[in-house]
Amino acid sequence: MGVSMSQGSLFIISAPSGAGKTSLVTKLVENRADLEVSVSHTTRAARPGEQDGVNYHFISKTEFKKMIVNTEFVEHAEVFGNLYGSSREKIQENLNKNIDVILEIDWQGARQVKANMPNAISIFILPPSKKSLLERLKGRGQDDDETIKNRMSDAENQMKHYDEFDYLVINDIFEDALSNLKT
Repeated sequence: MGVSMSQGSLFIISAPSGAGKTSLVTKLVENRADLEVSVSHTTRAARPGEQDGVNYHFISKTEFKKMIVNTEFVEHAEVFGNLYGSSREKIQENLNKNIDVILEIDWQGARQVKANMPNAISIFILPPSKKSLLERLKGRGQDDDETIKNRMSDAENQMKHYDEFDYLVINDIFEDALSNLKT
């Protein structure tokens, strides 16, 4: 291969809804130039305050399908009728600059990435218990009982796949979980 260049690492971080993944990842990348969260492509409309290229790359269904055909995604999925995907090129660009990249995706996406990029390191964040997860979902105050019930059953389904991941982080005490994640 000639000159060996330093490469960044690709980290997959998955968690059930309410396990605190977003807060942990936000804190993790704060003040770090050598670590970035991958910005997904999506066909859903931007919500108020969301910026193209910052929160997501907003594209049409036609563009998205073209990218699938050209195998431009390391993973993609349909969620509630919208398409989401992680761009191989954007991830590779950062890795080539020796920047570590975090992909926040579910276990199905993680499985796809592992198939495409076997060197990816996968981390699953678990709540300390189902009871605490339920309390966190209720504590957000943004969902009705039906939605919470759906999120809990989705979480239980997600958690069944923890053994497919390289590392587990239990988010009981935030600072401890953050320190484990940093490690």
